[in-house]
Amino acid sequence: MRLMYAVILIAAFLSGCASTDWSSDTPTKANSRSSRAARVNLKNQSVSKVYAPSDNLWIRIRDGFEMEPMNTPQELDQVRWLSARPDYVNRSMTRSSRYLFYIVQEVNARNMPTEIALLPFVESAFVTSAKSSAKAVGLWQFMPATGKDFKLTQNVFRDERRDIVQSTDAALDYLQRLNNQFGSWELALAAYNWGAGNILKAQKRNIAAGLPTDYESLTLPNETRNYVPKLMAYRQIVLDPKAYGITLPELENHPYFIAVDVGSDIDVSLAIKLAEIPPEEFQSLNPSFNKPVILSNANQQILLPFAHAEIFQDNLKKYNKPLSSWTAVQVSKTESVDQTAKSLGVDADTLREVNAIPKGMRIKAGSTVLIPKTSRRPGDVSSALAESASLSLEKPPPPVPKCPKPVKGAKNTKAAKCAPVKASKNTVSTASKGNSSANNAASQHKSASTGLAKSAKNASSATSSSKTSSKGGSKSQ
Repeated sequence: MRLMYAVILIAAFLSGCASTDWSSDTPTKANSRSSRAARVNLKNQSVSKVYAPSDNLWIRIRDGFEMEPMNTPQELDQVRWLSARPDYVNRSMTRSSRYLFYIVQEVNARNMPTEIALLPFVESAFVTSAKSSAKAVGLWQFMPATGKDFKLTQNVFRDERRDIVQSTDAALDYLQRLNNQFGSWELALAAYNWGAGNILKAQKRNIAAGLPTDYESLTLPNETRNYVPKLMAYRQIVLDPKAYGITLPELENHPYFIAVDVGSDIDVSLAIKLAEIPPEEFQSLNPSFNKPVILSNANQQILLPFAHAEIFQDNLKKYNKPLSSWTAVQVSKTESVDQTAKSLGVDADTLREVNAIPKGMRIKAGSTVLIPKTSRRPGDVSSALAESASLSLEKPPPPVPKCPKPVKGAKNTKAAKCAPVKASKNTVSTASKGNSSANNAASQHKSASTGLAKSAKNASSATSSSKTSSKGGSKSQ
């Protein structure tokens, strides 16, 4: 069997019983992020055994609300802004239908208020491809450094800041830590948006002035001042959508997707074919993949719609051809794409396209490149490359100028000196996995979401095709 799957199910999934109680959540192992999504062993289990009652998820969300309405002018302004844009709200609500069950499940397992499950509405409008000008990405808009602090891999093959399961777990870890630090969810949310260091400085200024240090008493930038009111505005809409002319999509209290572990490398195109789903649907659930192959040695998983996981299982059993057509190698010296392609025995255009290498750039020694599998290199990508692959590029140095030849017969002529040309320092790198301090994460997870509402308003309801700039949700004014 080319593809093996882990037998890991969250909470009551472990039993595979029909009597699963979806209203009672049990936290999973803290050291196993990837085990949090519903999973089945497709070798000896049926997907149909994993199901839940068709209760309304919105009711479950409302029942878990714990935060007090602020009833401030900022909150009222945000409610008015959203209610004046029902099409925008409906599109983001529809996009959320793929992810909300999983997020609510995790929020409940941590005993957090379910208002937190609505935070991606503010951060990204549930656009998985959302990217801010400050390079924050994903549903939860993680900055690169903060992602590394929370062990979210960012390398050639994947960016786990966009991974639905991994980023949700990291975001909830971060928010819990901030809540423990500041003692209130309002301050924790403000710190998530502006940075914990900045909130601490604002509190110190208030203490020095003899003022309170709660959220509403602090002097904050406008975006952070409106951040919690935006979340509370969505809370109001979920509580009473009809009052604001909003129609919530029907959401069953049921997992939308199932996570399947990868036991052998498999092409993305083949996974889509075996699951019998549109490429856009696959991309909306698996936005972290950077390359056309999913790696077994990276502990990766494929999220598939609940109804199609069993179809994938059946088609996989019948499939008897190679699962992957790609492998990876580490180049030993700095060369042009043409030179590297020649030494590897692959097509230069293919090498440039699949690795997104701009024309005119050289590949630096030690970089990892994806290439088609050949009889010389038939195996899966190694664990070392899967976890630490990086791609560094540089511009070639300018040509060395020719020294002028001395003129014959000329007297008292000194030979011209040709100065050595320094190599260009203009290098582009793809970051590999790494860590920085926890304080760095708290100070760097700042919002950079200028204009998300405007761009998300024009986005199509198909998540995968949305191109949005967001960090901290829609801009209200």
